Order: sequence, then structure tokens, then C-alpha cells
Amino acid sequence: MRGVYIHIPFCQQICHYCDFNKVFLKNQPVDRYIEAIGKEFYYMKEAGHSFEEVETVFLGGGTPTALSVEQLDRLLTIVSQYIDVTTLKEFTTEANPDDLSEGQLSILKEKGVNRLSIGVQTFNERLLKQIGRTHSNEDVERVIAAARSVGFENISIDLMYSLPTQTVSEWEETLDRALALDLPHYSAYSLIVEPKTVFYNRMVKGKLPLPGEDVEAEMFEMVIERMNAAGREQYEISNFAKPGYPSFHNLIYWENSQYAGIGAGAHGYLGKERYSNVGPLMHYIDHLEEGKLPRKDVHEVTLAESMEEEMFLGLRIVEGVSMQEFQKKFNRPIKEVFGKPIEKLQQQGLLHIDGDLLRLTRKGVFLGNTVFQEFLLGD
Repeated sequence: MRGVYIHIPFCQQICHYCDFNKVFLKNQPVDRYIEAIGKEFYYMKEAGHSFEEVETVFLGGGTPTALSVEQLDRLLTIVSQYIDVTTLKEFTTEANPDDLSEGQLSILKEKGVNRLSIGVQTFNERLLKQIGRTHSNEDVERVIAAARSVGFENISIDLMYSLPTQTVSEWEETLDRALALDLPHYSAYSLIVEPKTVFYNRMVKGKLPLPGEDVEAEMFEMVIERMNAAGREQYEISNFAKPGYPSFHNLIYWENSQYAGIGAGAHGYLGKERYSNVGPLMHYIDHLEEGKLPRKDVHEVTLAESMEEEMFLGLRIVEGVSMQEFQKKFNRPIKEVFGKPIEKLQQQGLLHIDGDLLRLTRKGVFLGNTVFQEFLLGD
């Protein structure tokens, strides 16, 4: 187990694009939920899972910073009972610009959190309202200044493009303002309209004016060029960082390594099993108060699935997939398993071999999903 993800499902507002497991904070059993997280840690340890080799912890949501200072303190105390946070390579929490107070920043820093991932999405106030965000540009600048004053240096912001009615010039203005903050890490995702979201319902009714594929490709090209020019290398399809500042936790996912998922609706990958927890809050709490792990699904990953995942996760990283590491891990040469798709994608100019590494070409980065589908052995 290299990483631990902890899901905090509470939000002050629900964004129009979000399909994660979340609930409005008001009138929720937050304190019981935090204690249930402690119980899940305990029962996982009882089941033989060791937290001693953990390199990264990630508090995600929802919005972890929707918790009060006291609740955050309790949650972080529980984490430190099971994980030596002083030895972690990275301890990240997600945050919203308008609900991260100086008191929270202080307790986060004191309890070992060393990286902030702040959901900004856009610096266009009109688009912020359209996507259901409640913060302002001033909130972003204030919270980053406050974080720096408390001693946080490793700060990332999330940005989104291809938003409804968004223009290329509006995206460029967002990139200008984002880069002016001079942060070590930026994530930039194109909008994906997921079922059960406000945006999905609008799309079904024909009331979601999206920019279209050509504009989306232009926006993606712009972010790559602007980030690289500013010294933030694209180390993964949607992520850009100064040297030494990647998201080490997310690299665990892309390297197809093992991690625990703790909390309602969380997913994990341990041993040969991928699992998901029950999503509804009270079901999660009840399972743990009854003395059992809150598993909803447990799937034993086959050798074929593991090899597929190695390819379509690993190729997301710009560095690519090591053919030697593949052979070491699966005891089979990569070309014996995936020779045909590798050859086909090379001919299409989507993949290239650079020494030991199999990588996406520039064209392949833009057509990632087309590439990844070729590595599904069942097809």
C-alpha cells in the first residue's frame, strides 16, 4: 500500500458538473462520520493491512475544508494514529477558496498536511456562477496568500475548460491569472458531462451550449503551450508542474500501484482486489458501528485486466510505460501481449518507442482515449 485516499463527502454547495459522492453539509452526522473513518482504519489494520509503507495521503471530497477546525483536528488526529505523517512524501487536502480559513490552514499545517489542491476551475466570474461555484477571484488570491503566510509552498489549483459558452479568449484570461499566481502545480481538465448532474439534465433538454470538439482541442493545445512556456512541464495528460512538484499521490494511481480508499463511496486497490465502499452516509456509518468493513463491491483483478490497466494508466504519464518494468511485473514481454496494438498505433503516429519507454506522441496525447481503447484485450 503506497497511498491512502480519504473521502470527505460534505459540501457547502453542489457544483453543476460534479458526480462524486457528496451531500450538503447542513444537518449531517459529521462527527459520527469522522469516528467511522477511524473505525475503518482500525478494521483494515485488523484484517492485516499495514499502513507502515504509506508514502502519500490525500483528503478528497466533497470538500474536506467544509469541516470545522475542531472536526479537521479530530480527523487528522485519527489519521496520525495509523500513519506516521512525519515520514510522508506528500499529504494533500482538497479545498475550496471560499471555505478555507486561517484557523483551518494552521491546523492542517500543524498536523502534517504539506500540499493544498484548490478548486478554482475558472477566473471568469460569469462562468463561475454558471457552473455553480460560489467563490470569487478575490477569494482565490486571499486564500493563496494566507496559505503561503502559514508556510504552505506546495499549492496546486484545478482549472476546467470547454465549459458551457466559454470562449478561447476567456480560457486564455483564466490561464493568465492562474500563471500570475506562480504556483508549482496546475491541473487542467476538459468538462465531462456525467449522468446525474445538473449539466447532464440540461444537456438532455438541449440547454447546454458546449464549445465543441475543435474549440476544446484548441483550449487543450493552449494550456500545454502556456504551461510549458512558464516552466510547468506536462508530466501527465491533464497535469503540469515545476520539476520536483508532481502530484505524487496521483502518480500512484497512474503507476497502477496499490492504495487504500477510506470513507463513503471510496475506491481502493489492495492485493489483487479493487473494491468500492458503500456510498450512502448512514449505510457507511452503520456498517462500521456494527463492526464490519463497509465494502459494496470487491473485484479480483485478473492478469489480463492488470496488464490492460498498466497500459492505459501508465500511458497517461508523459514519461510513458517502461517495457522492462512491464516484463518484470508480469513475466511476459510487452510486445508478446500487446504487439498488434503497439504496431497499429505507431503506424497511426499515436505511439512511439523511445529506448525502453513506450510513449504517446503529441498527436496521441490529444487522442488519448482512442489509444487506451486499443489495449483492452477483450476487444
